[in-house]
Amino acid sequence: MRILHICAYTWSIGGPARMIYDHTQVAVAAGHQVDILSPMSPGDKLYPAPEGSRVIPCLRTPFISRFFREVSQDLYRYLKAHSADYDIIHCHGLWHFGSIAPFLVDKTVPKVITVHGVLDAWALRQSRWKKQTMDFLVQKKFMARADLIHILNEDERQDVENYLGYKHPRIVLIPNGIEVADFAKLPPKGQFKKEFNLEVNQRMVLFMSRLNIKKGLDLLLPAFRDYCRQHADAVLVLAGADDGYQQQAQQFISQNGLEKQIRLVGMLTGETKLAALSDADVFVLPSYSEGLSMAVLEAMAAGVPTVVSDRVGLGRKVGEIQAACLTDLNPESIGKQLDAVLHQADYAETLRKNARQLVQTQYEIKAVGHQLLQEYQNLVFSSHQRSESHPA
Repeated sequence: MRILHICAYTWSIGGPARMIYDHTQVAVAAGHQVDILSPMSPGDKLYPAPEGSRVIPCLRTPFISRFFREVSQDLYRYLKAHSADYDIIHCHGLWHFGSIAPFLVDKTVPKVITVHGVLDAWALRQSRWKKQTMDFLVQKKFMARADLIHILNEDERQDVENYLGYKHPRIVLIPNGIEVADFAKLPPKGQFKKEFNLEVNQRMVLFMSRLNIKKGLDLLLPAFRDYCRQHADAVLVLAGADDGYQQQAQQFISQNGLEKQIRLVGMLTGETKLAALSDADVFVLPSYSEGLSMAVLEAMAAGVPTVVSDRVGLGRKVGEIQAACLTDLNPESIGKQLDAVLHQADYAETLRKNARQLVQTQYEIKAVGHQLLQEYQNLVFSSHQRSESHPA
């Protein structure tokens, strides 16, 4: 098959780029051709492309992109010229030009849309008037025309139905996956703390995601401040690129005199990221909205006890089986759960063991990736049948 992904394939986009990377590795290994069409601006850093795949960068159109996300004349021209070269066009997210353009230029190639958590109640309230305008004009109509809607967790099924007003007839749940083996052997403990001059004996709370309001930083920061008033044994490491909330985080740290207790270390990759997971005593992500957090899956695969909201894409069941510690979305609950994981060794060990088992059995990328490839193949087969029954 010839597969085209459309997404802003940059480091700053976070989870969707990582998902595309992982699925592309599986697809290429299975003998398929994969291209990634990425709208971007000068200065954006492209996410790495798996060997055997191709990233096609398209410049965003200045000014217009400020009001209509990801508008790119280059992207439109490429689709006009080459959409028929592909067997599958896979769009990631909604309310941006890349989720609209394929439907404008082509009516024959099967199209897949991955929701990526953008239809939950919190996400819908952000930039509401722009989304409602696009819904009225095109987005809802084109989503209804999608040959397949790909959801990452069970909650998204209801989100899609609420958004469209009916049950879409072609919807499939396939979660994100990771290469579990990548997290089987971590760097020696203490390596990350030494590199960033953290005290060896301090417990380390790790937040590793984009610095964005939707990640729950407005709840985590006061929760950790209150924790520090009761305990002097931990440091909170905020690891992630600025996505609109770094200045607020820095102001909070300064106003509360927490420069020694909270450290911003920027985005972590490669060996440094693995070293951070090795040193972490607990991973925390009290997010308001996610499709399925890759960072949480990585922490669980690495055996780091996690404190998360039920909006990270794993649902409430993950708490019931004690594979993660679920927190309500308020500082009091977050602080209470951090305290429990950091000071109840048996509980932390249970979370660690159950998390690894869950990821190994349900989120291994090879199994997950082949599920998506099978769905692609089903669409291609159906498309060929339609073409043969309705010849030009």
